[in-house]
Amino acid sequence: MKKILFKGGTVVSARGPKRADVLVSGEKIVAVGKHLAADAQIADVSGKLIFPGFIDAHTHFDLEVSGTVTADDFDSGTKSALSGGVTTVVDFATQNKGETLSDALNNWHMKAFANSSCDYAFHMAISDWRDDIREELPAMFEQGVTSFKVYMIYDAMELCDREIYEIMTELKKYGGIVGCHCENSGIIGKLREEAVACGNTSAAFHPATRPDYTEAEAVTRFLSIAKAADAPCIVVHLSTEKGYEAICRARADGVRVYVETCPQYLLLDDSVYSGSFDNAAKYICSPPLRKGSDNRALWDALRKDGVNTVSTDHCSFTLEQKRAGENDFTKIPNGMPGVGTRAVLMYTYGVKKHRISLRQMCALLSENPARLYGMYPKKGVIKAGSDADLVIFDPKRSGVLSAANSFGKSGYDPYEGVRTAGAIERVYLRGSLVYRNGEIILEHTGRYVMRGKYIG
Repeated sequence: MKKILFKGGTVVSARGPKRADVLVSGEKIVAVGKHLAADAQIADVSGKLIFPGFIDAHTHFDLEVSGTVTADDFDSGTKSALSGGVTTVVDFATQNKGETLSDALNNWHMKAFANSSCDYAFHMAISDWRDDIREELPAMFEQGVTSFKVYMIYDAMELCDREIYEIMTELKKYGGIVGCHCENSGIIGKLREEAVACGNTSAAFHPATRPDYTEAEAVTRFLSIAKAADAPCIVVHLSTEKGYEAICRARADGVRVYVETCPQYLLLDDSVYSGSFDNAAKYICSPPLRKGSDNRALWDALRKDGVNTVSTDHCSFTLEQKRAGENDFTKIPNGMPGVGTRAVLMYTYGVKKHRISLRQMCALLSENPARLYGMYPKKGVIKAGSDADLVIFDPKRSGVLSAANSFGKSGYDPYEGVRTAGAIERVYLRGSLVYRNGEIILEHTGRYVMRGKYIG
């Protein structure tokens, strides 16, 4: 069995960085400590940071939406993931109206199997709540699906408050957890209708018709449902200061709520919508990009450990696909790429600017999602017995983000031209070198991850 001894590096964990060697045998980490010795291949990582493989718990690959299909499937999407140090993604098995949960899960297994270059798991996105769906829930847990998503918006996905309450109550029996896309469907729908009726169809009206209070109201309502169900929950892709304030109030009231945000809600603002259509359309996502004050409030929440994970909501479309809404912003496919750039952005704008520590970066990108989504300690940590998912990060290098260097198929990078501090040098998936300095070394070796119950 092949052994590799990583010597001279700094191991980063959710407790902090420390100088240590890491011994890997086959697919597992077998020892972590100082001055390790073994009959093994030596990998000199002096001066480098060693992170546990990053987990992106919010991606949308090969998703049919808005009359089209996302630009990235599990082939290109997971290669992009590896380039960003992501060794595990959690995508969404989306139930269409009339389908069973088993239908949805089988569909996503077919999309991912033999195409994934990193490990993968699935949340179950429920859009059609029926008695037969209720009866399927135990089977989902048996198949390693322990987290579920509901939507308060989108005609094809939206559930009413009663349905969300019933789902949360049922899942509590099995130790499951529910995440929610929180936006007020009624208000947004009316604002969009009014805008179009007045001829306000440019991309600039996308954020104008999804104001911050529509997120805050939906967050408050979702957390009230969680309070009534006495169930844990997750607010996904939080984008506003008002939404975070609602979360703080609910936590003070005893609600067990976990929070995810994304790099775009930390680094970009709604000024990008004021330019040409082609530029503005690249940034059309939901929730939309917000104000600088929202950016600052979310960074402050990260600093205070008030946000638990940073995922990407990677949902990519080409500019040609976006142009379907050139004359009507309501027809622009919503989503942005990001799975390949999250880590370097968080290091550049978080760690290097002293907004978060290395400890927090590791918690947000590795350990917390592993705990929250039932993969710890198999994933998310560098310790004996864990999968040998390792990211060798060089803090002394720099780079420039560009679509030309991406494995994604959208054809653009939302952060084009941004100079980053640090670079991902190598990525190991279960002990095998899969990425090195811009090159995929080993592809299509990703495996499905059976998940357990969340760890609060």
